[in-house]
Amino acid sequence: MRIAVLDDDRTQTDLVCQVLSGAGHTCHAFQSGKEMLNQLRRESFDMLIIDWQVPDLSGADVLRWAREKLPAVLPVLFMTSRSGEDDIVAGLAAGADDYMIKPIRRGELVARVQALLRRAYPTQNTIEQIQFSHYIFEPRTGRLLDHGEPVELTQKEFDLALLLFRNLGRPLSRAYILEAVWSRDVEIPSRTMDTHVSRVRTKLKLRPENGFRLAPVYSYGYRLEQVSG
Repeated sequence: MRIAVLDDDRTQTDLVCQVLSGAGHTCHAFQSGKEMLNQLRRESFDMLIIDWQVPDLSGADVLRWAREKLPAVLPVLFMTSRSGEDDIVAGLAAGADDYMIKPIRRGELVARVQALLRRAYPTQNTIEQIQFSHYIFEPRTGRLLDHGEPVELTQKEFDLALLLFRNLGRPLSRAYILEAVWSRDVEIPSRTMDTHVSRVRTKLKLRPENGFRLAPVYSYGYRLEQVSG
């Protein structure tokens, strides 16, 4: 999962990102609220971890903006050095899903992050089959069935298709797709992604008459939408 972390203390963000990376997530650190807000306008993240006290733009301000502009499912964990009940209640009332009191404990951080992600994205847990309409994905075997018939896909095509269906209706930036599907192979040509998207669209017959539309989002990325008949 792609997680954005806000804390003006670089030592703190380094610790959080080290722990999250070790748990298999991709972590992006920000030292200022304005910096994070600018990135949130351009990129997609699966979760936010926000320090409540940031000099230039408070965690409360960032959270307020996120709740107004970003998907409601987006989990937010706020960190605070204050343990008073009033501070914690204020953070939760502002829209945070959970909180941690500094100093951060590694095991607790991983447990809370995983719990929030499971709750927000239940279909992304490792299970035998994931079904979207007439498409059935089998993540462990890399097999995809369409109306019960197997679809011949490469591993990257399977990963891309599953990513799109897991984010149905949500625009995904090119950077997000690149990280999620190609991982550290960030030097791939731009056309490689477009070619894979085209192949997935063709092989899965992602056309409105079949209930789905895979469309580019201008100057951003792609979005898979379900089309009502």
